[in-house]
Formats: sequence, C-alpha cells, structure tokens
Amino acid sequence: METRINVFEKGQKALGALFGIAGYLKKATIEKSLLELVDYRVSQINNCAYCLDMHSKEALANGETIQRLCGLSAWRETPYFTQRERAALAYAEAVNACNVPDEIYNIAKAEFSDEELIDLTFAIATINTWNRMNIAFSNTPGAYRVGQFG
Repeated sequence: METRINVFEKGQKALGALFGIAGYLKKATIEKSLLELVDYRVSQINNCAYCLDMHSKEALANGETIQRLCGLSAWRETPYFTQRERAALAYAEAVNACNVPDEIYNIAKAEFSDEELIDLTFAIATINTWNRMNIAFSNTPGAYRVGQFG
C-alpha cells in the first residue's frame, strides 16, 4: 500500500489559503471558546480524528472543561451550554447537513450579529474543509501540540 501524501509538508501552497481563513477567524468577534466547540462538534459529525485531537487540546488549553467536551455529542440533553452556544451548535449541525431550516436560522440570528453569523458560517465551512483534508490524507491524530499552527 502506498503511503498517503503528508498534506502539511507537500500542500503548503494550497493550505496557505486555509491558514489565511484561520487568521481571519482569529480576529472575529465570536468567542474563541465557542469557535472551538463548533470545530469540535463538526469534527465529531464528520469523524475526523485528527481534528478532534487538535480541537480538544486547544479547547482544554483555553479553559474548556472535560465534562462539556464529553457531553458535546449530546449537547441538547445537557445543561452545560449557554443559549448562544446552543444556537451555534444547532446552526453548525444544520449547515454541516446542508439544510438550515428557518427555525434554526432565526434562533442563530437572535444570538449573533450579521457579521458574527457570516463568520460562524465561514468557520463551519472551514472546519469542514480541514476535516476532509485530514481524512483524505490520513493525518494521524495524537501528535498535535497546542498552538502548533499559530
């Protein structure tokens, strides 16, 4: 079996665009902790082990709790998340499924400004791209270090 491409070594030119988006999102007004939750939840849905490793480490380093991370796949049944977080998680799941009903959109719109909702949508689309890159090129989870990519 042929070894897959190491996209982080060979794909720097292409990945530059994704790193640029990441830089933009770091300046977004949405809380970093919320964006980490969204990245983690979408990565759960997409079965991206590399991104789960990365975003769990980043979230924990930024003060997230193990209890909330462990309960994230069942966030609707837990009391751990704020209304804003719940709106973001429902919206992330809907965008990820390519089906955003008016009810979910309106709940998200009530919690986020226009700019924030655009940025949240951009963040969801971006983690989807990262998930697909990491799954396609079989990047091995476990070696990520907090802050590794800036």
